[in-house]
Amino acid sequence: MTVALCVTAIVVIALLSDITWPYIERLLERRRANREARRHGVAAPYDPGRERRAEQRARELLKSCVNDEEWGMYADLGFIRVWGGQSGLPADAARDLRGVPYAYLIYPHKPIVAYLPQTGQLLNEYCVEFPDETRPYGSARLPDSDDVLAKWMALQGDERRLISEANLHLPGRQIDPKQVHRDIWRLGRWERERLERRAGANPAAPSPPPARHDNPGT
Repeated sequence: MTVALCVTAIVVIALLSDITWPYIERLLERRRANREARRHGVAAPYDPGRERRAEQRARELLKSCVNDEEWGMYADLGFIRVWGGQSGLPADAARDLRGVPYAYLIYPHKPIVAYLPQTGQLLNEYCVEFPDETRPYGSARLPDSDDVLAKWMALQGDERRLISEANLHLPGRQIDPKQVHRDIWRLGRWERERLERRAGANPAAPSPPPARHDNPGT
């Protein structure tokens, strides 16, 4: 089992690296250029459209990495649900889970929220940050979609490490529990409507009429 999980993790990481490596190379090149400009005292000109273009590129990258359902969640609801894959978590979380399936909600620039889908019980908030060190000015925050992608990749690649290294808080520390419960309700409605659209687009084929058996004696 351990060997199979390791092989699966290696395959996932390899696939993600093929998709994201060109983007990472662009980030590194921009960072080197910005560092060189600062070393020579050259200030990068302010570009008012930079934020919008960066977010658009980030959305395209996110769409290329996540599956259709996850992209639909983000496009329609503004967050992504990721199912928990751990058989064991840190002791404080394990006491709550007891083997029950759990999930995470990933928001842009907000903590990751762990919860139990069956009951809606909120478990913890996990605060992690992925600063954008390539920016020569302004906020060091990543574009919204890049932040979501970074969290998604971290959970998919090494959930245990992300959870163990994140700042752990009880529900409600940074995100209003009412908002999270409302988002869980919106997610449930979104999934039901999605299933209904699928059913409407692929109606069951009508059953053929019963075979007719004429009485040869009539």
